Amino acid sequence: MTGVTRFVLCGFGNVGEQIVRKVQADGDDALEIAAIAARDPAKARKKAAALGLNVPVIAPNEAPDHAAIVVEAATYDSFRDVVEPALKAGAHVIAVSVGALAVNLDLVDLAQEQGATLQIAGGTLPGLDILRAAREGTIEEVRLISRILPQSLVHEAYIADHGINLDRAESEPVPVFSGSAREAARHFPRHFNVAVSLSLAGVGLDKTLVEIQADGRLPGARHTIRVKADVVDLEMTSQNFPSPENNRTSRIVAPSIVAALRQLRASLRVGS
Repeated sequence: MTGVTRFVLCGFGNVGEQIVRKVQADGDDALEIAAIAARDPAKARKKAAALGLNVPVIAPNEAPDHAAIVVEAATYDSFRDVVEPALKAGAHVIAVSVGALAVNLDLVDLAQEQGATLQIAGGTLPGLDILRAAREGTIEEVRLISRILPQSLVHEAYIADHGINLDRAESEPVPVFSGSAREAARHFPRHFNVAVSLSLAGVGLDKTLVEIQADGRLPGARHTIRVKADVVDLEMTSQNFPSPENNRTSRIVAPSIVAALRQLRASLRVGS
């Protein structure tokens, strides 16, 4: 590792706080939080003080003025407000709320036009490196099978609109959805960052197949990826665990962002 990676953290909710705690706990000088961007500055200042973090609290559009690297850890609804100004300024953005990218794909073009980088940290999903490699050949099928805790789905409009009874999910898997990644992202925008990440690494939102089941017997979300290609057949499963502070967020999300930040200046990089 060479030099210091300074970044602005945009979003100071559950994931943002976990990122701060992880950086502080590691106790090295490789990562430095330059500023916090938040919709509620007073609340953010109070939380930062409680964590012993003495940095400016700013508006999201000010992030590029403080560092060239911006971590988006906000919300689905705030995604564009955070990412667009950073890309216009030519920043390197590491995004968490990737489900929002499905309806903001013009931001990919914006990044290219401005010489910026929009990075999706893939630490929450297995197999992305091998999928990118398979894309150099011919991919026949990419399928994501996700089993989700029913309490994470119960308030989604899709469940009520389709009359899905989640009570049985405490004893057996309950089918919830089957369709494209684009449809999954539209119906479950706050849950299926993984579907969008998988699609962008592989065959796109319309060709990536997604199956969702509610399963209350698991310790957290379980994602299985199946890839059929001319160079590889792949099946990988990850068992994620919910964050203690918010069971709708996987515990692996914050570490995946910190790992992505460390790789930016790493002398040795493993993975494509």
